[in-house]
Amino acid sequence: MPLIYVSSLDDARLDAYARLTEAQLRSKLEPERALFIAESEKVIERAFEGGMEPISLLMEEKWLAAMGPLIAQMEERRRATAYAPARPATSALASQSTAGTSLAHLLDDPDSLPVFIAPRDELARLTGFELTRGALGAFRRPALPSVADVLEGARLVAVLEDITNHTNVGAIFRSAAAMGVDAVLASPACYDPLYRRAVRVSMGTVFQVPWTRIGELDVPNHPGEGTWSAEGVDQLHELGFTCAAMALSDDSITPDELAGLLTERETATGTPAKLALLFGTEGEGLAPATIDRCDYTVRIPMAHGVDSLNVAASSAVAFYAFRHLSQLRR
Repeated sequence: MPLIYVSSLDDARLDAYARLTEAQLRSKLEPERALFIAESEKVIERAFEGGMEPISLLMEEKWLAAMGPLIAQMEERRRATAYAPARPATSALASQSTAGTSLAHLLDDPDSLPVFIAPRDELARLTGFELTRGALGAFRRPALPSVADVLEGARLVAVLEDITNHTNVGAIFRSAAAMGVDAVLASPACYDPLYRRAVRVSMGTVFQVPWTRIGELDVPNHPGEGTWSAEGVDQLHELGFTCAAMALSDDSITPDELAGLLTERETATGTPAKLALLFGTEGEGLAPATIDRCDYTVRIPMAHGVDSLNVAASSAVAFYAFRHLSQLRR
């Protein structure tokens, strides 16, 4: 592995870590160059195990020994899969001599997985570095699959409408992974699950649960309008899903009641139940238009006059209530 010791974050090869904004990392104009950042050894490991392609790593030298086995696996996969036509191997010495090399060069060089080693005082300049536990990884952002592909074989699905808090997005993914949710769909206005805070809060489970966007990304989707659901809910229905809006409503039923209805229908028809649980953003919740398009409205019974839970907490309760539908448990 090319070990590259840098004395400053000003090195152009570290742009992805130190200077590019999340919008620049997504690189909509050049999606083949889009990246995301994974923080901490555990998250980097889960990204790699989830099939993500690493571009480079950045860490303190003291973490090199602990990360060694994972780096070796990364290099082994790179050699085995040959991301691009084979080129002469790049030596560590040659890599260290190219201090002026840009991030673009790293993206175009399939034979090199540079591991940048930087002093702690320099790494401390990175926002939130203390939360990274000493290591960061830049990965190529994968192309999103179609809704139909993600939902193939799925029976328990979460749909996130316009959730505009990265912590909530990450927490929902973590609960989805823990409870065996088969897939997650995000509306066009929902925050990016690969935003570094969302990835960190999810503890890398965003790479374990299949997900994609639902709705037309090129159509204006303003939070609270439910624009995506005009076609999105119909698409879910066509794929055989019952759509349940998690919302406060006079005609809401409990998760237990919905589970009973799904069981009765499954017994009567012989067709396995498929459920899509829809969650709205903190505060405003799901758009009224989206709720109207769903088959049921579901409300979690609560005590002591509490009328609602944080969306991340409510998702965990709902996922647990319908965990029997999960294909991961079969």
